[in-house]
Amino acid sequence: MAMPRPTAAQLAYGSCTVIFSTLAMLLLSQTSSGAGIAVISVAALALGLLVAMTVPLPRKRPAAVAQPAAQEPLRASVPAPAPEPVRERAAS
Repeated sequence: MAMPRPTAAQLAYGSCTVIFSTLAMLLLSQTSSGAGIAVISVAALALGLLVAMTVPLPRKRPAAVAQPAAQEPLRASVPAPAPEPVRERAAS
């Protein structure tokens, strides 16, 4: 079974989550060490992946089953016009 491709919403939410959570964690922690930045980056990526996977996927609707419609007798709502006599043209 092939792996489904991410939707545009999943990519957008995941990317925004990674960017904003990284900035927030870096600003709040005020870390300057390489190890701290690496830990925050990995945490932000994990959070972005979690958010992207929990975005609701579009539901596939089940195909509508075509059922034959009940046939009703046709009813004329307008009476048929009376037949007109055939008019012939005179030869010129």
